[in-house]
Amino acid sequence: MIDVTVVGSGPNGLAAAVTAARAGLGVRVIEAAPTLGGGLRTAELTLPGYRHDVCSAVHPAALASPFFRAFGLAERIEWIIPDVSYAHPMRGGEAGIAYRDLDRTADALGRDGARWRRLLGPLLRRADGVVDFTGSQLLRIPRDPAAAVLFGLRAIEQGSGLWDLRFRGETARAMLTGVAAHAAGRQPSLATAGAGLLLAVHAHAGGWGFPVGGSQAIADALVADLVAHGGSVETGRRVDSLAQLEPSRVTLLDTSTALLMTANLPAGYRRALGRYRYGSGVAKVDFALSGPVPWSNPEVRRAPTVHLGGTREEIAAAEHAVARGTVPQHPYVLVTQPSVLDPTRAPAGHHVLWAYTHVPAASTLDATELVTAAVERSAPDFRDIVLASASRSAEELSRYDENYVGGDIYSGALSLRQLVKRPVVSTRPWRTPIDGVYLCSSATPPGPAVHGMNGWFAARLALRERFGIEIPTP
Repeated sequence: MIDVTVVGSGPNGLAAAVTAARAGLGVRVIEAAPTLGGGLRTAELTLPGYRHDVCSAVHPAALASPFFRAFGLAERIEWIIPDVSYAHPMRGGEAGIAYRDLDRTADALGRDGARWRRLLGPLLRRADGVVDFTGSQLLRIPRDPAAAVLFGLRAIEQGSGLWDLRFRGETARAMLTGVAAHAAGRQPSLATAGAGLLLAVHAHAGGWGFPVGGSQAIADALVADLVAHGGSVETGRRVDSLAQLEPSRVTLLDTSTALLMTANLPAGYRRALGRYRYGSGVAKVDFALSGPVPWSNPEVRRAPTVHLGGTREEIAAAEHAVARGTVPQHPYVLVTQPSVLDPTRAPAGHHVLWAYTHVPAASTLDATELVTAAVERSAPDFRDIVLASASRSAEELSRYDENYVGGDIYSGALSLRQLVKRPVVSTRPWRTPIDGVYLCSSATPPGPAVHGMNGWFAARLALRERFGIEIPTP
């Protein structure tokens, strides 16, 4: 009998597999797709020679993750850490620029600069405590209580009707709202504010880095380590029921909760899973470009990540429309242009652009025109440099990866309730009632992002409970 079976090869599944293999156990990873990586895949989606990240593209959480720090990810692959973490174009060619340097960002914000520094400076000084507080489940005592209090007070401010009290101008407000909108949902809310503050801290701490050549490099590094420690992988094998799996002492599921529902579960646990809710979907478009995006503001041309959507009020209105089940005419659009710093992504002088917008769950909308129009509002003549594009609707994304239920790339709606109940309220939410079966996907704490922590927590728990192996916390 094999020791550990992992179903799904996303970052959490691979993190769990590596943790078990390094503990000396026999590990097998099963993946339905023909390639490994889940949300970390990179492929030629438009034209030959243009390499696009299929799902996730920029990885601030990976650089800050305790799991990936212990794994040595920063030393295993080549990273690009931009001086500009993100940009937020505004009307008239102006833009908010989040430099990695907090003081430079504050200086550029004029009258709101000191307020920006007072909001984020204390969190930046306790960045490790902030990562610890947000990087596990909420039902525990944080290692740095002061960091938790500072973060919590700021999340309450920016996640409530108080969110406009701090800043005087539109730009700083829009920058925070744009980064908070990475977590789809109504604004203001505690969940989106918390996500935005964490990302804003990363922007001025370790930076919004990404691997040279694409996100696939992260998956490849994990798989190489797994194989080096005796693990094996099997692609092209779909698992529709736990009954299809060969016996193993532990099974770790990097999947949505749907696979668990195929098993004989206690009634209470089944009801709890039935109450778990998925959020809005994502419609994604990739572009092959003949040149750099002609942004009106030159500083935006330096930013690998760009948030489009206008003012705080406009972004909030767009996100509210999606929550009500409609597609906004002027949506929030998250853009990455990695080729401004990574020439390996496209032929010489050419570029790639990755973009998504939030849409109602299971939407069949092709967002190509919607995204193109949004980019053109801040980069006139963008259409003229588009050589080819490839789009995936929310419904198509859910077929590409069944973890993205209805196109929800977060594996569950991001709300305060579901940050505590993910997918059940428990001090050990990774453990299921099925003997030896653990859930390790983004449907468990600490939620989505490429940090591997869900898989690491689940694997550590499984190894302690089933094998008596303790994996120390760094």
